[in-house]
Amino acid sequence: MNASTIKQTVKEKYGEIAKQSKEQNESSCCGAGGCSTVDYAVFSENYNQQEGYVPDADLGLGCGLPTAFALIKKGDTVIDLGSGAGNDCFVARALTGENGKVIGIDMTEAMIDKARENAEKLGFNNVEFRFGDIETMPVGADRADVVISNCVLNLVPDKRKAFQEIFRILKPNGHFSISDVVLVGNLPQNLQQASEMYVGCVSGVLQKSDYLSIINETGFVNCKVQKEKLITLPDDILADYLTPQQIQDYKNSGVGIYSITVYAEKPKECTHGKGCC
Repeated sequence: MNASTIKQTVKEKYGEIAKQSKEQNESSCCGAGGCSTVDYAVFSENYNQQEGYVPDADLGLGCGLPTAFALIKKGDTVIDLGSGAGNDCFVARALTGENGKVIGIDMTEAMIDKARENAEKLGFNNVEFRFGDIETMPVGADRADVVISNCVLNLVPDKRKAFQEIFRILKPNGHFSISDVVLVGNLPQNLQQASEMYVGCVSGVLQKSDYLSIINETGFVNCKVQKEKLITLPDDILADYLTPQQIQDYKNSGVGIYSITVYAEKPKECTHGKGCC
């Protein structure tokens, strides 16, 4: 699929996902299709112990807990990329406090509507949701102290452009904590080509080494993987795309799908050619 087709596919599917329950979304790959008959949260993490957690805003679409690693301080401005129904934004708000600011960005109108409805019900005046594309964010330069994102950048066709935009909107000395999905090894061709698996956070992912290289090449410093977890896809999901023999070959191949949470900083001083000048 080309970039515009990918974006339209993601937008349409996540418009449907916005209307599903957390249980439906958790039973599949990031909410893509409800195809699993197994009671199995493929990617999502448990938010129950997180301060500020709002169950109504949790659609079970994440693959980590970026706010737990984001070093958010009172008064910070936090921007959440792919904010969905507002789950990570509301947790970030609890950390940044009344004097802070949280901005969620999402390209799906249904998600923006759901998030704004949640914020209004909760009376959160310092949480804002903006409709926009992560490759061209509706945010000025040097605005964020912290950028977070949860299982979203893998859906963006041009990941290099996405990280350039993150660099642009971060203040000097600002940082990000991003949970995402990466690969070690190559997926079977049928999985790579399946649009549902792309929406499901699997076939659109980069190799872990390439993902980290883009971060460093963009100009970020002090990049480190804060958490890493191997993801196992249930057989009934794999069976939609692979034969029984292909499933067995895939399991024996050494290919790994990983959820990682990555941290990096924008340097204090501008380096020419790195996107901050």
